[in-house]
Amino acid sequence: MTSVKEFRVAEEPTVDSLGRGSFVFTDDYSVFDWGKMPDEIPGKGASLCTMGAYNFELLDVNHIPTHYRGVVEDGEERELGETTETPREMAIDLVQVPNLRYDEGYDYEGFYDAVGNNYLIPLEIVFRNTVPVGSSLRSRGDPAEYGLDYDEWPDEVVDLPQPVVEFSTKFEERDRYLSRKEADDISGPADIDRLEELALAVNHILTDRAERTGLVHEDGKIECLYHDGAIKVADVVGTFDENRFSYEGQEMSKEVVRQYYKREHPDWVDAVSEAKTEADRRDDPDWRALCETEPPALPNSVVETVSQMYAAGTNRYTNFDWFDAPDLDEAVDTVRSL
Repeated sequence: MTSVKEFRVAEEPTVDSLGRGSFVFTDDYSVFDWGKMPDEIPGKGASLCTMGAYNFELLDVNHIPTHYRGVVEDGEERELGETTETPREMAIDLVQVPNLRYDEGYDYEGFYDAVGNNYLIPLEIVFRNTVPVGSSLRSRGDPAEYGLDYDEWPDEVVDLPQPVVEFSTKFEERDRYLSRKEADDISGPADIDRLEELALAVNHILTDRAERTGLVHEDGKIECLYHDGAIKVADVVGTFDENRFSYEGQEMSKEVVRQYYKREHPDWVDAVSEAKTEADRRDDPDWRALCETEPPALPNSVVETVSQMYAAGTNRYTNFDWFDAPDLDEAVDTVRSL
């Protein structure tokens, strides 16, 4: 189980063959790698499933291979347009995902010994079109390194001259950005150039779709599977959790919740950061056990505002009223007031 979606298996994958299963999207949310937070955002799961399914079908039209099989309604796999209500379950092909063992370092050699020719690649491939104020890229490099004419990062969104692709770990206790060589070592037989090519293709399609609906696609990621020499896009793509979008200068993704916690509960955010630093010092991957502060729940007004943002954004992005939600302009104006 992930922190925001449940995982169901109908047919187990083997070292040679794909299995079958599904994601069931919950209304849980996660920020700062914490995992399940203390409350829920109503309708969020249906929004993510709907938007994710829409994007997978968009990728299929553009000949990008994925693990998507359809959405599930009444126990049957269907295309999104065949459903009678907003979906919460997505059918997918499955590959092997063994545990990544830790013993004075992560054992990637043991990981590949276990997976054979059929596995989820232990990387996240990140693409960036802009550098928002909350982007982690600002802490890892100066503007000039990315072709920008700034001495330091300004307090506003910065457009990149070309999309930037980065690689980070997938199965480690805490995400870790990698050099290209480190990513190549971790990717196993999957070609790192092909992973970058897929990420740029997905980014192009999502960016184009966002532009057509008045949204700005700022950044996102893909995960990929490897099966019998083929690489396919896996997990979920192009939702307000996986990617960052904005509308008329206002962030409208999970970043809204991140920034709320940074502003209203900095003590908890600092405690998380300190626990991660201490875990690094101890060479202990379980940083949560070192964090003595629990995250506070969101006020009801914030929960409702974020819920309406997810629903209104999905309606606009898919050009269909899946949800009974305010117009996007109204929903975003409410987000601005948080």
